[in-house]
Amino acid sequence: MNEQFSIQGKVAVITGAGGVLGGNIARSFIEQGAKVVAIDIRQEQLDKRVEELKAMGGEAIGLIGNVLDVENLQKVADMIVEKWGRIDILINVAGGNLPGATLTPEQTVFDMKVEDWKKVTDLNLNGTVYPSLAFGKVMARQKKGAIINISSMAAYSAITRVPGYSVAKTGIISFTQWMAMEMAMKFGEGIRVNAIAPGFFIGDQNRAVLINPDGSLTERSKKVLAKTPMGRFGDITELNGAVQFLCSDAASFITGVVLPIDGGFSSFSGV
Repeated sequence: MNEQFSIQGKVAVITGAGGVLGGNIARSFIEQGAKVVAIDIRQEQLDKRVEELKAMGGEAIGLIGNVLDVENLQKVADMIVEKWGRIDILINVAGGNLPGATLTPEQTVFDMKVEDWKKVTDLNLNGTVYPSLAFGKVMARQKKGAIINISSMAAYSAITRVPGYSVAKTGIISFTQWMAMEMAMKFGEGIRVNAIAPGFFIGDQNRAVLINPDGSLTERSKKVLAKTPMGRFGDITELNGAVQFLCSDAASFITGVVLPIDGGFSSFSGV
């Protein structure tokens, strides 16, 4: 085993752990020997996730947490430190688009509901900023830690129908770079902040726009695959290696980067 890439024994906080992406990363981290703190605002999903992680033989706890409530998150951070003494890793997964913030093909930006814009930008931007403040403060005291944020292909160029989500995920890139600079310059080189930018993966939130009821590809899917050199959608497990790498000592001189995991989508002009 190459210890350089190891996260064994690390205390990893994963927000949105009750969801598909957060659950996937949580399972991967348990397999690699990390201690997982699953955070979600939904009790039922959280209980199911923790039960699943413990059944794998790993150390896991579940804590209800609201990523838009800094005071709540600070209390959660205190609970984690009381139990395990430290926080080594924070993965800000909580987020996602909202149906009301997705325009139909017939709508224009002027049909967008401002309230839905506020909700989706708040969740996807501040839902990463606030946990970074609460859990990052513990890392600042330790002088060591790794934060991973989730951006998107929607941040690289304009993708139709998802204006709020796109703007928020673009903000994640700027915040990642800023927080990386802030933590390294004021709290030492042991704290790193990076992000991944997933390409197109079929999940619960986007299935309806990518797959027709009969299982065939939608026109949107065909356009996505035409601009993806690998010619396929990603499997969600293909995110795990990159996340682990960025959290490990193998990435000790990497901070402030946004790593696309996209089958070449972001680098291909489509021509």
